[in-house]
Amino acid sequence: MRKIIVVAGPTAVGKTKYAIGTALAFNGEIVSCDSMQLYKYMDIGSAKPTAEEQAAVKHWLVDEIDPKESFSVAKYADMAKSAIENIFSRGKVPVIAGGTGLYLNSLLYEMDFCGAPVDIELRTTLEREVELFGPEYIYNKLKDLEPETAARIHPNNIKKVIRALEGAINGRTINNFKNCNRKCKDYDAILIGLTRNRPELYDRINERVDIMVEQGLFYEVEELLEAGLEEDDISMKGIGYKEVIGFFDGLYTRDEAIDLIKKNSRHLAKRQLTWFRRYEDMKWFNLSEYKNDNAALGEIIKWVQTQGI
Repeated sequence: MRKIIVVAGPTAVGKTKYAIGTALAFNGEIVSCDSMQLYKYMDIGSAKPTAEEQAAVKHWLVDEIDPKESFSVAKYADMAKSAIENIFSRGKVPVIAGGTGLYLNSLLYEMDFCGAPVDIELRTTLEREVELFGPEYIYNKLKDLEPETAARIHPNNIKKVIRALEGAINGRTINNFKNCNRKCKDYDAILIGLTRNRPELYDRINERVDIMVEQGLFYEVEELLEAGLEEDDISMKGIGYKEVIGFFDGLYTRDEAIDLIKKNSRHLAKRQLTWFRRYEDMKWFNLSEYKNDNAALGEIIKWVQTQGI
């Protein structure tokens, strides 16, 4: 069966660098799996790959969507699978890179929400809440609305939880959740998980936020607001954007907003690691344990070669 390579991990761990190195080693092209890098004009706060990085290896699903546009995981799956097929058609290897677990799930498993009517706007909002606040938050929402339905669903089965919430909020109880998590039959995934020792990862997160501020994060948010985007737009709820909006609204000082971005980014990293550790087939590489980036990349490449790619 055809194989894709997945490079996943928490924010600021170094996914872009290692995805590019892996893609270069295996004649690959990168498909972004990041819910913020999709958006046009949101370059700094999303830590989008630089022009040089995108020139080194072709990137898909970066700068694709207007931030005013409604977007869902189902749309992501359609676009990403189309990109994957394009890459395969030219004899290259798709390398999926990013930290949005819900998006990765949509590529590893069939998108089956069991046939009930879809509320795209509500689903998009719930998906973003999972990303911002974690699976437990969204599961507790369902427990409050429909405890009996929640009792039948595992808290980590986010697709089912979201689908049940759609039904509960719209007055439709979802009773049958069988066969909602079938594995994708189009390709096999070689799963690479990147991590670092927590103090190092947190230092990298803090440093990244400082760099974003130096590059003009506050100005970027101001321009987006002047272009007509609002606090309630899904795209503006991403970490880095919502905190700066709070500064402009007078909720925080500039320094408080920066500290809050760092804090929320650290919390995001913990949730991302929890999410990706659910994948039993994920091969983990602790980058803190290697002498340098090249040594770590070499080990990753050697391991991928053993996977029959």
